[in-house]
Amino acid sequence: MIERIPHGPVLELRLARPPANALSPELLRALGEAVRGAPREGARALVLSGRAGLFSAGLDVPLFVGLERARVRDAWRDFFALLRALSGAPVPVAAALTGHAPAGGCVLALACHWRVLAQGAFKIGLNEVAVGVRVPGPIAALARHAVGARAAERLCTSAELIEAEAALRLGLVDELVPPDEVVARAVGWCEGQLLLPPTTLANTRALLRAELETAFARLDEAELERFLDEWFGAEAQAALAAVVAKLAAKKK
Repeated sequence: MIERIPHGPVLELRLARPPANALSPELLRALGEAVRGAPREGARALVLSGRAGLFSAGLDVPLFVGLERARVRDAWRDFFALLRALSGAPVPVAAALTGHAPAGGCVLALACHWRVLAQGAFKIGLNEVAVGVRVPGPIAALARHAVGARAAERLCTSAELIEAEAALRLGLVDELVPPDEVVARAVGWCEGQLLLPPTTLANTRALLRAELETAFARLDEAELERFLDEWFGAEAQAALAAVVAKLAAKKK
């Protein structure tokens, strides 16, 4: 599910769950373990990437709708732990967005410290509301940190997926490059970060991301249960079922 590709001191973690790199509970847990473990194993920077044309399609909705509440709870805990690990990583973390990054794919990118997206007809955005999923507090905080409060509100409530050039103007991504240069550019950004004093850099980034750490810390069990109540409510379940039906129809 995850390919580890070393680039000297930079470790690329490539999502490898065909066909769409959809986020399953197992992938969320494995990726969290990889992100937390890589610095301890000697990686001085991380690049998170996907396959050509598609970074990640987000949560594996057809899989998630069949899970009981306890398993969904565990999966969301692992998702939040992964996002917290990316955001607060002690080493630089770049998102190499090799293609489309809707919903959970966009969320993964937002948690990274820097984002480069492939030029072309690729889209990115937070369209969770369209499938009946409310954006939880830490994810809203990641969006605000990246693009500001008003733009984050538009992203989270419009369900719009925006094209690459618009994402760059908004600040949702930091740079656009040709598709075959995305990973190399992400590695290059990491290498530039490694020229800076590492402790000073890590402490400065932690200071500037303190509000994100606070948002993750505030997500207690009571708030998680309220989110799960919404997830298993009639409105969200109907919207999620519609997504499953739409995906099934595309396969015919």
